Amino acid sequence: MEHDFDFDDELDDLDGFDDDLEGLEDFDDLEELDGEVLMRTAVLSKNNMIALLCVKTADQGGAICRVDPRENSPTVQLYDDPEKAMEWFNKSLRTSRKNGWQLVYEGLPLQG
Repeated sequence: MEHDFDFDDELDDLDGFDDDLEGLEDFDDLEELDGEVLMRTAVLSKNNMIALLCVKTADQGGAICRVDPRENSPTVQLYDDPEKAMEWFNKSLRTSRKNGWQLVYEGLPLQG
């Protein structure tokens, strides 16, 4: 069985894509910091929609990322205090569940 795929010409022009990501490699270095790095991911479902709520904390602070299918792009909130990041992650998760979102998965980030 042979598959033919037609891609838009726009997808062929990805030369500048790596330049747009230059500042993001610093986030990957969090695993190398002294101290513990905590990461949690929640996958939520509601009305045939899937949403993600993720948190990553280290000694210096934390970040929460929300991927909501009703929004055009993900949002990231940065925190100076890792405990505050975890507190807001848990509050956001509780609020989402109260608003009818069902928890599909919650734990370590999924890979694969």
